[in-house]
Amino acid sequence: MMVETDTGTPKENSQEDMQTLYETSMKSLQEGNVLRGKVINIAGDSVIVDVGLKSEGIVSLQEFPPKEGDAKPVSVDDEVEVMIVGREKESGLLRLSKKRVDEIKTWERIDKSLEDGIPLEGHILSEVKGGFIVDMGINAFLPLSQVDIKPVKNPSSFVGRNLKFKVIKSNRRKGSIILSRRVLLEEERDKKRQEFWKNVKDGQIIYGFVRNITDYGAFVDLGGVDGFLHINDITWGKITHPKEYLRIGDEVKVKIIAIDMEKGRVSIGMKQLKTDPWLKIDEKYPVGTRVKGKVVGIVEYGAFVELEQGLEGLLHVSEMSWDKKFKNPSKLINKGDPLELVVLKIDLEKKRISLGLKQLAPDPWDELEANYPPGSIVKGKVKNFTEFGMFVGIGNGIDGLVHMSELSWSRRKKTSQEQLKKGATVDALVLNIDKVQKKFSLSIKRLKEDPWKGVSNRYSTGDVVEGHITSVTDFGVFVEIEEGIEGLIHVSEMDELQGKQPSEVFSLDDKIQAAILNIDEKEKRIALSTKVLRKRESRVVTEVREENTGAFSTLGDILEPAMKKNSGENND
Repeated sequence: MMVETDTGTPKENSQEDMQTLYETSMKSLQEGNVLRGKVINIAGDSVIVDVGLKSEGIVSLQEFPPKEGDAKPVSVDDEVEVMIVGREKESGLLRLSKKRVDEIKTWERIDKSLEDGIPLEGHILSEVKGGFIVDMGINAFLPLSQVDIKPVKNPSSFVGRNLKFKVIKSNRRKGSIILSRRVLLEEERDKKRQEFWKNVKDGQIIYGFVRNITDYGAFVDLGGVDGFLHINDITWGKITHPKEYLRIGDEVKVKIIAIDMEKGRVSIGMKQLKTDPWLKIDEKYPVGTRVKGKVVGIVEYGAFVELEQGLEGLLHVSEMSWDKKFKNPSKLINKGDPLELVVLKIDLEKKRISLGLKQLAPDPWDELEANYPPGSIVKGKVKNFTEFGMFVGIGNGIDGLVHMSELSWSRRKKTSQEQLKKGATVDALVLNIDKVQKKFSLSIKRLKEDPWKGVSNRYSTGDVVEGHITSVTDFGVFVEIEEGIEGLIHVSEMDELQGKQPSEVFSLDDKIQAAILNIDEKEKRIALSTKVLRKRESRVVTEVREENTGAFSTLGDILEPAMKKNSGENND
């Protein structure tokens, strides 16, 4: 072997120099030494490395992590640092480890990071109990509490991410490393806060990210400091919840409207970036004018219509249709629909605009008054019955009311509702139209002549009549002897009571016979008596028995000729 002299000329090595070189070579090839070599071959799962001094070693291919963007983890001629860990008995090749060298370098970086506070990048491999395993070249533990400043709702979302961490504890002997990302985030936040308070000014326009949303507003991250955006400062228009305009993570442009350095609070606004649309609103949208807008919200009581950005009016459900029974806005309009409306009212103090839709269509009550004046006859369908009457549908959302007193000349409800069933088509007489109160009064009974007219010609004093009880009172019972014609049997004209009250003896709709005592057609009164009838029956029975003893088998056989006689049926 040749070596160079001090003058640069080669000379042949002496035996002593050769011995020195050999000893040096043997020492460098001892187990645990770290050498730099070059990859000369890759065979199967082994990598052959030339470490110099005519020595070659073998490294497992598994010790070469995949290169980013490269399918091969290692290639021929790549230079690598390896550690001697032994020697193969059969081949005599050195057993080398790249992993051992990488671990030493990693621990050096870990120790330096812990000492200097320099953050390191790592790859989150998996989620474990209480935190994560992070690949830093060596597996490290990241506690769940150290992942973020705010509580982590979805830990699995961090798996697979490359992030920067700070080493907060390490023990090389135990192979333990504890990481924190939260410390870095807090340091970054503190720097941003200092910078923010140094430069912030009232009226300043800045950008931020929506961090949290509540019922009364939203918190916006302005760069380490949260600004509070009150619900009333989001828009000039109607708003019921901040979520109508904001979402967590949205970038928003805001204006600083108040600063409290002492308490560390900042109030911000979005609507302040625009001119108040309510200024001179009554000049721009005078009452009675037609306007165009878009439905931006539907509620039970109506819909909110945006006339321009930040300016909304309420279209109440009662102003959508002339039909008083219309109660569901979503059956007529949908969110996003364009509408043409009429301005009904403006309240500047409360900042409210009332809009109308039905006003663009003819008022059916005007047509009703023209087509069906009082005294005319209208046709409709029975809609429903109530305690106070019956509603008849005329069309165009208009229902006429037939009061219970106008259903029939008879006061018997059972008879009236049997004749007038729901869905039946009926004729009715128009009594009155009140356009203001939207009331349409009808009568069915007045289509027939008043039954009291000529009642004295149909009945006479002493006639025996039969009818149904329509009312029971303390002073007697009322009996309907024909539709609309009632007579009163006073308690003094009843011999059935025997010291009891009428209600204890009689019930509604009971059928009863009585004799007519008196008829007053003008006052519409008829006096009846069961006492007189009983006396007459008794007298007739006595007379008949005297004349024809045993000729009748029943009391009815005896009374029938008398009733016919008293009712005039046998009169010539």
